[in-house]
Amino acid sequence: MNSIKNVPARVLSRRPGHSLEAEREQFDKTQAISISKAINTQEAPVKEKHARRIILGTHHEKGAFTFWSYAIGLPLPSSSILSWKFCHVLHKVLRDGHPNVLQDCQRYRSNIREIGELWGHLHDRYGQLVNVYTKLLLTKISFHLKHPQFPAGLEVPDEVLEKAAGTDINDIFQLTVEMFDYMDCELKLSESVFRQLNTAIAVSQMSSGQCRLAPLIQVIQDCSHLYHYTVKLMFKLHSCLPADTLQGHRDRFHEQFHSLRNFFRRAADMLYFKRLIQIPRLPEGPPNFLRASALAEHIKPVVVIPEEAPEDEEPETLIEISTGPSAGEPAVVADLFDQTFGPPNGTVKDDRDLQIETLKREVETLRAELEKMRLEAQRYIAQLKGQVNALETELEEQRKQKQKALVDNEQLHHELAQLRAAQQAGERNLSLREEAEKKASATEARYAKLKEQHSKLVTTHAELLRKNADTARQLTEKQQSQEEVARVKEQLAFQMEQAKRESEMKLEEQSDQVQQLRRELEAKAGELARTQESLSRTEQSGSELSSRLDALSAEKEVLSSTVRQREADLQAAQDLVREKEAALSREQQRHSQERDELQGRLANKESQEQGLQQRLLDEQFAVLRRTAAEAQRILQDAVGKLDDPLHLRCTCSPDYLVSRVQAALDAVSPLEMGHAQYLTHRSDASALVAALTQFSHLAADTIVNGGATSHLAPTDPADRLVDACRECGARALELMGQLQDLQSVQQAQPSLVRAPLQGILQLGQELKPKSLDVRQEELGAVVDKEMAATSAAIEEAVRRIEDMMNQARHASSGVKLEVNERILNSCTDLMKAIRLLVTTSTSLQKEIVESGRGAATQQEFYAKNSRWTEGLISASKAVGWGATQLVYVAPGSQQTRWCFTRASTKSSSSAPTRSRPARPSWWPPPR
Repeated sequence: MNSIKNVPARVLSRRPGHSLEAEREQFDKTQAISISKAINTQEAPVKEKHARRIILGTHHEKGAFTFWSYAIGLPLPSSSILSWKFCHVLHKVLRDGHPNVLQDCQRYRSNIREIGELWGHLHDRYGQLVNVYTKLLLTKISFHLKHPQFPAGLEVPDEVLEKAAGTDINDIFQLTVEMFDYMDCELKLSESVFRQLNTAIAVSQMSSGQCRLAPLIQVIQDCSHLYHYTVKLMFKLHSCLPADTLQGHRDRFHEQFHSLRNFFRRAADMLYFKRLIQIPRLPEGPPNFLRASALAEHIKPVVVIPEEAPEDEEPETLIEISTGPSAGEPAVVADLFDQTFGPPNGTVKDDRDLQIETLKREVETLRAELEKMRLEAQRYIAQLKGQVNALETELEEQRKQKQKALVDNEQLHHELAQLRAAQQAGERNLSLREEAEKKASATEARYAKLKEQHSKLVTTHAELLRKNADTARQLTEKQQSQEEVARVKEQLAFQMEQAKRESEMKLEEQSDQVQQLRRELEAKAGELARTQESLSRTEQSGSELSSRLDALSAEKEVLSSTVRQREADLQAAQDLVREKEAALSREQQRHSQERDELQGRLANKESQEQGLQQRLLDEQFAVLRRTAAEAQRILQDAVGKLDDPLHLRCTCSPDYLVSRVQAALDAVSPLEMGHAQYLTHRSDASALVAALTQFSHLAADTIVNGGATSHLAPTDPADRLVDACRECGARALELMGQLQDLQSVQQAQPSLVRAPLQGILQLGQELKPKSLDVRQEELGAVVDKEMAATSAAIEEAVRRIEDMMNQARHASSGVKLEVNERILNSCTDLMKAIRLLVTTSTSLQKEIVESGRGAATQQEFYAKNSRWTEGLISASKAVGWGATQLVYVAPGSQQTRWCFTRASTKSSSSAPTRSRPARPSWWPPPR
């Protein structure tokens, strides 16, 4: 409604003296002009003044009847740009128009849907946008009709939001989902618009780009409110429901948050939006709904529409102002008077001065516009430079990623080759499983249909039974009525008989009376009159009896007809009952046939399921057999390396062997559990296959490293270690052979391989280098003693060499003296170098001890690093021994002999007795 408050009040009020018909006609004319100017085929944004007049028209008539009466006649299917601008104007009318606009738009939902579907089927750039826009408008209308608490502008205080959400958690959950759907439609429209824009040029300064970008102002306004409401509702949901239940809501909110943040950031960088709307900045990360205190950190994004200067527009009014037919004549007369006699009061107006002033104003205006364009160009250039730097950075990152991808590709090729075989097997198993699931689902569907038909038959049967009971009840009632008729008939017959008897008795009495009267007639003639009167009375009673008898006969006929009608109805009811019984028997027969057919299908389905189950068991055992065969080949290769002459050059330290044996022992437990699980459930061999693969590799690695360790060990331990490795290989190969046979899988005992592995582990621990025969507290003193002894041995060797040189000068001459001097000089230089080596190593060793021990003492440091200390002691002994054995004098001869010898077996640092390559204990293990 920001566009309404700058409009003069004259537009919204009716001028006096005008009729309602004229005002209505002028209003319709103005609305038609505004609609035609706002919704046209020009690829330019809708002007704000035309949209403002349309919105004011909805407030003037309190609805959108006039707008739809003109909009429904627009040729929307003929132009996609026309449809796009229609959607834009309709969006603005929904947001800022009168509240009754929503109800009026509800009547034209089908028209909006047809326009969207029409352009959605055509390959037109604006047409695809129209399809998305119509879906947004339909969603907006549906949402606000369902939730009238939210106006179409979506701006309500938090109290109204709380009232609309209510206290029922299901209503809050549903309202949040509907707002998510609303936000999805808004973001989809923005993404569709940005997808069609060319980012390489300033699209926001071109009319085609502005035509697409103009509706996004309303989208930004809607999204800011929807984001705030969804944050409030999500915190309310998390206060009532567990976090796992709302994981889907959080994922959907995070996706919408990142899309909305990118949309706001991208729109804020465009020059078109900077002068029309202030877009808020969203935080770097979404709110943490798992922490209730994060609600206080949430800041509602506020969209600000800056106040604009009124546009230059032609003076159009909603009410026509009539000035009369001669309103312009005085101005014309005044103009002619000024041209003839000059201006009044003696003032002279020069047209050139007016033109100069006008040109100055235009120049100032052009300068201001030029400065504004220059500033916008500078901002745009800075923006482009930033984009170029970002693209260069992204290009450099892509180059690095490309190089890394090439290296990773080479590594993945090998893994891909290994995975293809497993993938093919998995695809075959998956296809078989899908076929089985499809067959099972089809069978279940047929069973459901048959079950439904069976329920219908049961219902029909129950209805027929009820109808049969009703018919039987009616038949009983008819029988009762017939019995009542029979009773009435019997009563009437009894009454007729009684009347006959009474009449006969009366006739007999009358005859007796007549005879008596006749006898008395003779005697009493005076009583004739009385006798005649009595006779007349008797005749009258007889006529009454006859009329009563006739009435009884008529009643008897009526009752007979009623009985006949009841008998006919009873016969019809019996026929109906017989028909129903026949239909019921036919339905029961058909039901029994269908039941037999269903039982047969069920038996077929069970047989198929048994076949599929057996097939699955066979496939699982085939996978196990192939895995066991591959493991057997790996173990055979490892056992074969024990006898390979080329393997004699491979060496391994006991420490590394112990680590590999321990890993193999750890793999035995999963192997036992996988074997037990496979024996329990033959349809799942995954655990056994995985454990078998891991154990075979670790056992083979143990055997190979055990043989390599034996090459450095003494003879007896080496032979025992090789025998233990052979026994481990034999036990493992025996286990692999048992797992390849279906009959012997149950007899397999993976625990038998544990004993030889433990033997290898014990031998490896025995072959570890032993500590010196000193306590750890004395290691520091031993190191100092050995270093001092080494220095003394070197000094003694230097002194002996000097003595030998003096003896050689006295006992030799000539060439022999020269040769002896050269040899002795070389030995002297060698001793000096050894002395320098010992001195430097002693200083370095002290520096290492002082820098590494920290707060500990020197003895504690040597005790903590015992292996390094033992290596240092053995090295110092070897250097001292080598210096003393470098040169010696043969007994009983004056001739000096020089030779380089190996250490004897009696020395404290003797070499191994086996003819194998020696490796000091302080060397690192082989990799």
